[in-house]
Amino acid sequence: MNDAPLKVVASGADDNVTPEAGEGFVATPYVQDLTERVLSYLAAGYPVHFAGPAGTGKTTLAFHVAAQLDRPVTLIHGDDEFSSSDLIGRDSGYRRSKVVDNYIHSVLKTEENYNTTWEDNRLTTACEKGYTLIYDEFTRSRPEANNALLSVLEEKILNLPKLRRSGNGYIAVHPSFRAIFTSNPEEYAGVHKTQDALLDRLITINISHFDRSSEVKIAEAKSGLPRSDCEIIIDIIRELRQVGVNNNRPTIRACIAIARILAGVGGRAHTSNQAFMRICHDILAIDTAKVTRGGQSVMGDRVNEIVQSVCEKT
Repeated sequence: MNDAPLKVVASGADDNVTPEAGEGFVATPYVQDLTERVLSYLAAGYPVHFAGPAGTGKTTLAFHVAAQLDRPVTLIHGDDEFSSSDLIGRDSGYRRSKVVDNYIHSVLKTEENYNTTWEDNRLTTACEKGYTLIYDEFTRSRPEANNALLSVLEEKILNLPKLRRSGNGYIAVHPSFRAIFTSNPEEYAGVHKTQDALLDRLITINISHFDRSSEVKIAEAKSGLPRSDCEIIIDIIRELRQVGVNNNRPTIRACIAIARILAGVGGRAHTSNQAFMRICHDILAIDTAKVTRGGQSVMGDRVNEIVQSVCEKT
């Protein structure tokens, strides 16, 4: 289910998208169970937050769940430069109108007006029209930029600046509006600690690596490599996650990359295949290169040991 498993179709003037299942999407029992749980939370009106390391399929899951809701999707990516206006809207300039009255040919009357022009941004549009909001990596935005979400998620009201001349100073959130958030761990570069008030309004689901069966099916679907070879690659990856202090890597992306490249060169996952060994070294050693001995990385040897061990068991 990783690596662009969904088709995202632009939906026109509202700057939203419509996710559709792609041919390579892998719906394993794990994914189906998780999807059903999340849909029940969303149906009850609660926003959902997928939290976990990079490469664990959080964004893919968010789009997959959103596709089941059968509503247009508004996509926002967290950004350190964001302010509240980037979510709600802003004054985008001025509009000038001029009226010339020459009804009496000897009298010329001119009247000019200048009005500010307000432009809604994506959060306002999603709340007003009942779209599904996917706020990807929302903790990359500074906490104060997300304050507008507090009333949206709790009181179902979006407060608007006075510059927005149409309507009142707020809008009631459409009953079909749903929100899905994703975030990486706080220790990642560029990630902010979010306010407790916002987290308290979310149902947080911690996403880790998929189970072995799911990872094998994903690698097989994405590469076309025989299942037996995919099993070897997955077992190597899962063994390497136990090395060092960071057991989040290598991710499923590394599995897919090895399987695809190996399929492309027509190779098999075996120690006698030099192409396979080179691919493993190039893709896997960098993920855990921080493990050193005497100032030198030991991962080249460690990758060899694990590849040999896994291949001997098959």
